[in-house]
Amino acid sequence: MDQEVKLAELKAKLKNVIKRSVYVYRVDCGGCNGCEIEIFAAISPVYDPERFGIKVVASPRHADILLFTGPMTRAMRLPAIRAYKAAPDPKIVVAYGACGCSGGIFHDCYCVWGGADSLFPVDVYIPGCPPTPAATLYGLAMALDLLQQKIKGEQLVETEVTRVTPKYEGVCPALAKDIEREARRLSGYLHGRRIAAQYLKFVREKDPLAVDRKIKELVKQEKDPRLAEILLSLHKIYMERVGHNAG
Repeated sequence: MDQEVKLAELKAKLKNVIKRSVYVYRVDCGGCNGCEIEIFAAISPVYDPERFGIKVVASPRHADILLFTGPMTRAMRLPAIRAYKAAPDPKIVVAYGACGCSGGIFHDCYCVWGGADSLFPVDVYIPGCPPTPAATLYGLAMALDLLQQKIKGEQLVETEVTRVTPKYEGVCPALAKDIEREARRLSGYLHGRRIAAQYLKFVREKDPLAVDRKIKELVKQEKDPRLAEILLSLHKIYMERVGHNAG
């Protein structure tokens, strides 16, 4: 029963991901054609991948997913690169079968470069020698989810002029770190951050004597003796840093 519930959840998630048809282009890099047999079985009406919007196309220019089968041979290296460059972005690269993932039994052959990841950034690996049609559909379903993430994803580029806003504006970062660390040590992580933030509001003033006067007034008005003691400990660090006595 649990398996049926989990399967229903996966189906619902997949239907939510699928907003349009997804086109797959197969690149045979030089294998035994065992993987091709399983791929043709997977796209047959028995498994019916078109119910998920998965369709095989004859040109990489129309492809959303590139499916690389077989080891990356010397003869197919340049055609594979041309197919990869012809596919529009965003695209998903799938390494299919043991040979496509790592070179398989041909990994140490003189004319083999390895798996598809020796040339391309692989997003999904479908292992097996060869993978079953069920494994093929599962891998393509994972590719659909990744494709959706790439379509909706945002690429943020940090330039040289990007300025990170300090956590405590107007306070020396080294001093703020020491104050916050001492406050967390004395009162725990959550309350320590709050107490440190409360104290560092006064430190923004550049005059140490004015800071000293305001902190002492705050300590006198504080009803909690524990909080008053913590504030005095933090104030001692500040006054030592600026070269004054906290007495």
